[in-house]
Amino acid sequence: MARIVGYIASSLDGFIAAADDSLDWLFAYDGLDLGRHDYREFIKTVRTVVMGRATYDFLEKDGSPWAYGDQRVLVVTSRPIPHPKGPLETRSDVDALVAELRGLDDGDVWMLGGGRLQMAFIERGALDEIEIYVMPELLGGGKPLFPPAGFRHGLRLISASALDRGCVRLHYGF
Repeated sequence: MARIVGYIASSLDGFIAAADDSLDWLFAYDGLDLGRHDYREFIKTVRTVVMGRATYDFLEKDGSPWAYGDQRVLVVTSRPIPHPKGPLETRSDVDALVAELRGLDDGDVWMLGGGRLQMAFIERGALDEIEIYVMPELLGGGKPLFPPAGFRHGLRLISASALDRGCVRLHYGF
């Protein structure tokens, strides 16, 4: 059975993007030494990438090449994607998607992007672990790590560690 995991960066005040959807604050940390927790090591364990439509639209507008050629990519959306940036499939039913993902056995599943889809998986008990990289930045507003959903759940701390340039890695299990 596949593990469904989150791997995401957040500002200290709990935002994953600035109010204008900018990630410039995060790009200032390019070259950050995360050691064995580096994204390049993480992505090697991932066979399936799942993202919501807002994350896909953000990536589509970005000028960089499609970064997920080695992974199966599923976009959760009810709208068609007429000219996808890269190879992908779409799904619209989150419950059916959770069942589909649980049936995989070829690597981890990464919940890429914003908190809305991650929260939908958390509410269904379908997110196994999450790594949050807290950056020493205060954005003062923007897109929250987890949008208010009225859902309450305790997490189990697996580990916490201080990394390069004031970044803190928090690893939780559900």
